[in-house]
Amino acid sequence: MQRATLTVFLILLALAVPAGRASTTPDSLTVGALRLQPCARAYCGQLLRPLEPGDPMGRQIRIHFEYYPHTAAGPATGTLVATEGGPGYPATLSREDYLALYRPLLDHRDLLLMDNRGTGQSAAINCPALQQASQLTRALIGECGRALGASAALYSTGFAADDLAAILDAMQIGQIDLYGDSYGTYFAQVFALRHGARLRSIILDGAYPLQGPDYAWYPNYAPAMRDKFNLSCARSAHCARVPGDSMQHILPALQQLRAKPFAASAVDADGKTVKFTADAARLATVMFSAAPAYSSLRETDAAARSFAAGDARPLLRLMAEAITSVDSRDPSADPAQWSSGLAVAVMCQDAPQIVDMSLPPSARRAQFDRALAERARLHPDTYAPFSISEYRGLPLDYSFIEQCLEWPASDPRHPASRLATADARYPDVPALIISGEYDNMTSVADGAAAARVFARGRQLVIANSFHVNALPRARSDCAAQIARRFIADLETGDTRCASQVPDLRLAPDFALNLAAVEAAKPLAGNLAGEDQLRCVSAALWTAGDVLARVRSNGSGSGAGLRGGRFKITAIGGSARVELDSIRWMPDLAVSGHLDWHGARSKVRAELRWEGAQGASKSVCGGARLIAEWPQEAANARATVSGSIDGQTVHADLPTP
Repeated sequence: MQRATLTVFLILLALAVPAGRASTTPDSLTVGALRLQPCARAYCGQLLRPLEPGDPMGRQIRIHFEYYPHTAAGPATGTLVATEGGPGYPATLSREDYLALYRPLLDHRDLLLMDNRGTGQSAAINCPALQQASQLTRALIGECGRALGASAALYSTGFAADDLAAILDAMQIGQIDLYGDSYGTYFAQVFALRHGARLRSIILDGAYPLQGPDYAWYPNYAPAMRDKFNLSCARSAHCARVPGDSMQHILPALQQLRAKPFAASAVDADGKTVKFTADAARLATVMFSAAPAYSSLRETDAAARSFAAGDARPLLRLMAEAITSVDSRDPSADPAQWSSGLAVAVMCQDAPQIVDMSLPPSARRAQFDRALAERARLHPDTYAPFSISEYRGLPLDYSFIEQCLEWPASDPRHPASRLATADARYPDVPALIISGEYDNMTSVADGAAAARVFARGRQLVIANSFHVNALPRARSDCAAQIARRFIADLETGDTRCASQVPDLRLAPDFALNLAAVEAAKPLAGNLAGEDQLRCVSAALWTAGDVLARVRSNGSGSGAGLRGGRFKITAIGGSARVELDSIRWMPDLAVSGHLDWHGARSKVRAELRWEGAQGASKSVCGGARLIAEWPQEAANARATVSGSIDGQTVHADLPTP
């Protein structure tokens, strides 16, 4: 399930995407039986649909969609359809991502984006208490279900898939090439079961199956999480030097948190102070939620080792960042941006559950307790290294297993969890399933299960990559290239790039003094000594630490690990990050600025400090440095030039 925040990075990315080429004339456009009106770079339409299938005289709902006609002369060669994740996000608010993915194909193909019923401009569900709550609770979820009443079951993925088919009928569109990301892969599979003849091809990006053995317990979740940390550590020089695998590195911190949980506070990626209890469940949230994905994987191993050694600050910061990053809402809590009511309606109606959703909540709670006790007895390691009890401390929309306990009993006319049966027949269409190697939410194993249900299913695993890989936020454009080729030719072609995505550069040990910092490598012309080159490394790691926060920053400003502030300013399609006395190491306050052009670009940094404090004062002195390094490049190194206390610096080091 996809969770996204409105980050400065995404704003900049949207600015960098060229305008679409669809007509923006003031004239309306007739497609099939529908007359569409111009809206921004597309044509917009609404189709009136019965909320209750088969009851055309009952309540109606307007399903909103955007249509981007092909730009070349002559008829279109096909229609592309993309559907968004969540559940709860509207597809039209991700238009920039989809336009970026499809742009090379839009000369000869049309594009259709539909807001699923209950999202965006398709009558977004608003359960105010749930939408505005600081966190989901079982009681608030149940209250939302009771408020929806008999309509609760009518926001099912199955009926949303039928809405899309109805729009295709009304527009007289034949077969489509359907792309879904995250929960959109669930929608796409449901559409395939109900309307398979409408598909020319299907792409599932960040996929999980509709059902499977033990599905309601999410059995692939923990193994994928463990693999993610262990693999990334084994591929990182800093981490691999520490004896044992990453789970063994993290275990001492987990044991301390179990033995002595405590009240804590830390700043998140926006520099906001968050108060919480530091315990095993908070660490589980960091490791399972992958929120934020980049910094949580980059830093958890080193932060846990620092915690066990007595320095709690790095791990507490990750906990604070996870708390705020798992919140799917935009700052206004507008249900048209993301509907928490739709999210729980879909999860409680469609997803397999541990309990019988036809039972009233009172009976369901007792059934859950029995199932939980049986699971703990037979499979206590289901979420290892965390206990089942610790796993239950995750937010409800990340632990999954009990979020629907207070949801009203399902309507017998629309039984819950009936979208796919064990003998469901999927259409024989070309199917591409894209999985990120480091995606534990929709794991490689989940993607493989989704691929198996299609006779012509092909799984593509993108190395060293996270959740959803064909859209612009991915670490590589490999999946996007292959997806476009698959749509054009119904073949994946050369997929070698999938194994060539560079390893993720993990954070080094969080240094409390210069002795713990590995010196930069001197190059020809360098006059700085070894300790001064340690200062260079510390300064670059300070910059890298800030950049990791920029990826998940939504406010335009933030705080350093041990002090100082940074500010992000958009400049065209790029960003300037201004550093004001940022402290990654206690006695080195780094100022200056970073010029950043997105996650796959080069970074240029101008860094300075006026004289270090404490133990580093005598060696770090004052400095002016210029550094450049590529991101997302194999074995990349940063080059640094400048001076420290009048001594010429010319050095390099692995990218921070």
